[in-house]
Amino acid sequence: MTTSFSAAVPDSLLDALFLPFAAGALRLPADGHALFLHARDGFRLRETAGAGWLCQQSFKPFADALQRAGRRVGEPAPDRRYPLVLLLPPRQRDEARAAFARALRHLEPGGVVLAAAANNAGAKSAEADLARLAGALRSLSKYKCRVFWATPRPETVESALLEAWLALDAPQRIEGGYLSRPGLFAWHRIDAASALLAAHLPADLAGRVADLGAGYGYLAAQVVARCPQVQAIDLYEAEARALEPARVNLAEACQASGREDMAGSVHWHDVTAGLAQRYDAIVTNPPFHQGRADLPELGRAFIASAAEALLPHGRLWLVANRHLPYEATLASRFAQVRTVAVQDGFKVIEAVRA
Repeated sequence: MTTSFSAAVPDSLLDALFLPFAAGALRLPADGHALFLHARDGFRLRETAGAGWLCQQSFKPFADALQRAGRRVGEPAPDRRYPLVLLLPPRQRDEARAAFARALRHLEPGGVVLAAAANNAGAKSAEADLARLAGALRSLSKYKCRVFWATPRPETVESALLEAWLALDAPQRIEGGYLSRPGLFAWHRIDAASALLAAHLPADLAGRVADLGAGYGYLAAQVVARCPQVQAIDLYEAEARALEPARVNLAEACQASGREDMAGSVHWHDVTAGLAQRYDAIVTNPPFHQGRADLPELGRAFIASAAEALLPHGRLWLVANRHLPYEATLASRFAQVRTVAVQDGFKVIEAVRA
């Protein structure tokens, strides 16, 4: 199945990021090495990046797109330093601040940290945060974006602030005692739609279950707590930063239910690409946004993957915003579809395979 996540970043954002090189304000490193945090594939990257560039990306569809383009994708070694660190800061501010701190941590003395953000995606706040950490910046504005950069001097970087911002990315306890971290979906709370689905999960779910788009693992933990006949559960999540909290929350749910021997695993996976395993039941609160844009095709792709992964008579339990048009897709893939609950703008649906 072809992924429904758009792997392409707007050309304008990469055009802005690389504008200082085109304008002669910056030069590419003589040794050909650079680190690109939260990297995205695109024409400008393919045109500019060399073999010595390392692209870091924790979101599986975007990491896959970079690899297909021939980029080297991975995490930098803790002590590795680069003459150039590029960054597309994420929207969530704590996550972005941690990313800026990480950029400086991996920067060589005398090196350049370079970032770009769209004007309607917090560019001014991001620029102010980098200035607070790195000192004086230079900037350009074009393509409805801002690109800004610095060559931090050690004496201008406040080490206490650097360490505090690095710590912002650490997993932390939230409402309900769950472990989460900034930038994940509904990272600091229990999502209302997921809570509604959990409240309607039937106690007779049994066998092997999957949670698609598991996030930090709330729904999977609820399956363990509410469905004693479930023997194994697999969590699928495209954001690698969610995997550690999901593993912890799943293990704690099993322990609290006295089911420490229950089989469970967490997978870094793009659900829209399909699943290899077959399941007796699937639960999901599928994403329907990418960035700020509505993308109901994502939910439809999750439904299609679920239908293909369910065993005969397997059951899909799904929650979605009430306005999302999933019924036609469900009706084309399942023998029985019923709306279980409609509340607070959400709908819970059960669909059963023939």
